[in-house]
Amino acid sequence: MTDIIPEATKAVSSEYGHNEKVEILEDLILQIPQVDLRTTHALSGGLYARTIYIPAGTVLTGAKHKKDHINVLMGDITVSTDDGMKRLTGYHVLPTQAGAKRAGYAHSDTCWTTICKTELTDIDAIEDELVENSSRLQTRLQAIGVTKQTVLEN
Repeated sequence: MTDIIPEATKAVSSEYGHNEKVEILEDLILQIPQVDLRTTHALSGGLYARTIYIPAGTVLTGAKHKKDHINVLMGDITVSTDDGMKRLTGYHVLPTQAGAKRAGYAHSDTCWTTICKTELTDIDAIEDELVENSSRLQTRLQAIGVTKQTVLEN
C-alpha cells in the first residue's frame, strides 16, 4: 500500500488540473478493494436517472460527462465542486456542466442520482452517449465479472 503514496502526492500537485487530479486518484482507488455502489436506473419521458448508493467511508471518483446534467443527493459527502471541495449534508441539487469529473468521500451512507436527457432506452447505449470511458463504469466492469472499480458515475 505504501508504494501508492508517491502517486497520491501527485494528485494534490498544483501542476495538474482538477480532472487530472481526479484521474490520478481514480487510478489509486483501483489498487485497493472495491465497494459495490448498487447502481439503479430509471427512464421516463426522455430522462435517464442513475442512482448509486455510497456506503459511509467510501472514497470515489466520477465519470467525465459529455453533457450537462443534474445531480440530486441525500446524505453526507465531501465532494469536488466548481468552487472546490465542499461537505454537503442533507439534500442537495447540483447542476453540473459537461466535462466535469468529481471526487468524493462519504461521511455517512449517501444516495446520489444523476439525471440526464436522452432519447435512448438501452442502458449501455445511454452510458456511451453520456460519459467518456464508459467501459470503466462500475456497471460495465461488474457485467463482465470484474469488480476492481469504485467510481462515482455521476
